[in-house]
Amino acid sequence: MSDGRKIIDLISERQDREQFRRKTWVGSFEGYLEIVREQPEVTRSSYQRLYDMILSYGMEVDDNGRDKEYHYRFFDDPDNDGQDAVFGLRTPLHQLVNALKSAAKGYGIERRVLLLHGPVGSSKSTIARLLKKGLERYSVKEEGALYTLGWIDEEEPENPEKIQWCPMNEEPLHLIPRRFRPDIEARLNDGRGENDYQVQINGELDPFCRFLYHQRLKKYDGDWTRVVQDVRVRRVILSEKDRVGIGTFQPKDEKNQDATELTGDINYRKIAEYGSDSDPRAFNFDGEFNIANRGIIEFVEVLKLDVAFLYDLLGASQEHRIKPKKFAQTDIDEVIIGHTNEPEYRKLQSNEFMEALRDRTVKIDIPYVTTLSYEQKIYEKDYNTNTVRGKHMAPHTIEVAAMWAILTRLEEPKHAGLTRLQKLKLYNGKSLPGFTEENIKELRDQAVNEGMVGISPRYVQDKVSNALVAHPEARSVNPFMVLNELESGLKHHSLINDEEIKQEYRDLLGLVKEEYENIVKNEVQRAIAADEDALKRLCGNYIDNVKAYTQKEKVKNPFTGQYEEPDERLMRSIEDKIDIPESRKDDFRREIMNYIGALSIDGKKFDYKTNERLNKALELKLFEDQKDSIKLTSLVSNVVDAETQQKIDVVKGRLIRDYGYDDESATDVLNYVASIFARGDVKES
Repeated sequence: MSDGRKIIDLISERQDREQFRRKTWVGSFEGYLEIVREQPEVTRSSYQRLYDMILSYGMEVDDNGRDKEYHYRFFDDPDNDGQDAVFGLRTPLHQLVNALKSAAKGYGIERRVLLLHGPVGSSKSTIARLLKKGLERYSVKEEGALYTLGWIDEEEPENPEKIQWCPMNEEPLHLIPRRFRPDIEARLNDGRGENDYQVQINGELDPFCRFLYHQRLKKYDGDWTRVVQDVRVRRVILSEKDRVGIGTFQPKDEKNQDATELTGDINYRKIAEYGSDSDPRAFNFDGEFNIANRGIIEFVEVLKLDVAFLYDLLGASQEHRIKPKKFAQTDIDEVIIGHTNEPEYRKLQSNEFMEALRDRTVKIDIPYVTTLSYEQKIYEKDYNTNTVRGKHMAPHTIEVAAMWAILTRLEEPKHAGLTRLQKLKLYNGKSLPGFTEENIKELRDQAVNEGMVGISPRYVQDKVSNALVAHPEARSVNPFMVLNELESGLKHHSLINDEEIKQEYRDLLGLVKEEYENIVKNEVQRAIAADEDALKRLCGNYIDNVKAYTQKEKVKNPFTGQYEEPDERLMRSIEDKIDIPESRKDDFRREIMNYIGALSIDGKKFDYKTNERLNKALELKLFEDQKDSIKLTSLVSNVVDAETQQKIDVVKGRLIRDYGYDDESATDVLNYVASIFARGDVKES
């Protein structure tokens, strides 16, 4: 069997023809009523369908004290391996979902334009794209099904190719005359509970279907039952590419803007066929509002719209109607979502002619991320082992870039003694003495404009990309390469004209470099002190002395066999590493012994690794004892004897094994830290 045949057979085995038949179902109006009776959700409004789609992915609620944090899994983009995932915007996304919920329940928001407002690159268009793609996928699933109607051809009624389908994907129940709707709704909802979905028939037929409806009604002498026998109903699959239920409108040059792009235009070739430009059959109902009916329409940079377009937008949002040329107002059912940046929104606020739009807008702020771990995820999505081939991203390269971006977005803390860097760490979940979750929430509440200014993720992504290609000879990209790109790019940053702001951002880069220096010093220190046996011996010695001290006993010297006083010098040399003052040493030692005693009662064995402070103190003490024997500073002079080189190679191996370095980046970081030691800059931290 040929490979081509095998490939075809493979597809043949996996294709689901039954699913295809369900998606392309065509039936009678009576058959559709049976579907509605069994699955009333097919008649949902666009807002109801969008809200249900988001909830179908699940939701998590984190209870953080007095406030709850909502995480909607839909915005993780699970169907697309997280390519469009939105990180760290749980509060704004919850506000958006709440607006959709309110609109779904008919509380008034459905008559508003949902306006995503924020700085450039804050993921506004990503959120809109997620909603559109999510709605497309949902319409394919059985729980997201929706239907439209069409009219059989009078001359060839059995020919399915001649069915004239509704150009606006109309809800088939619009065929039911208004005076009969209360009774029909009651019949369709009979037996359903208060919390079950209730069918509601809202809206009228569009001009095309209305014309054919009245034409058939006249033909059958007012017999509605015969009219609907000419109706066919089919399943609708929403698709932006096919222009079915998903619309996108982007303002163009003012001279080229035409309102018919939103509401459709006359088909001049068909005027000769039908004899009038007011015949709906001679009209193309293909404007963005028309084709987005039953789904969602996105307005890109909505506030750049010409005033003529705004009138259509206002009517579409408030009245759920549009006005195609030559026709009466036409009902629509679609979610209207727009997005704009800060400068354009300020123009809206200062323009009195835009008051009507402001009044019909629900603004949802989409700020930059202000949590370091989430900002890192944004970049790791683009720069990882799958996307960056042939180059190794040294540890902390993405972290320092993200750290700088966050610092540019944070406001100076009003809390005395708190730095911007400490604030960043608090937001990222690090605990600092004297700060509770309540304090952190207060910090966020005080910073009203936080996240609405600062460096865009796009700028950082551009500079990381530059760093990846600017050093072709290097096998790895390190933090300094990226930090240098970030700094040099500020000179020509198109969105920052204020020299004071540029200087502030340069100063923050200096702050990030200092923080990186501390991080790598700690890593090298821990790599040097990562001798498990030596740490266990040091810990055992310390615990023996602390036990003797707290119980007022003596310690047996393992070499002489003599009993001696506890080694105060040893204990203090360890305790000093974590800043335990002389006045608190007794408390700390009792705390350690109580901790060991509590573990013993539970039948658990003490392990120094489970006590973070003691573990850090032991590592720093061991580092101090071993650094001179390793002679790391000899790297600076390039004079390294064989024994020292062997010890350095062991440390390098630990950096590669435990911290994610490759050979080149491990060598670089050892040389860098060695230069710090050579300057006498070592700080125990």
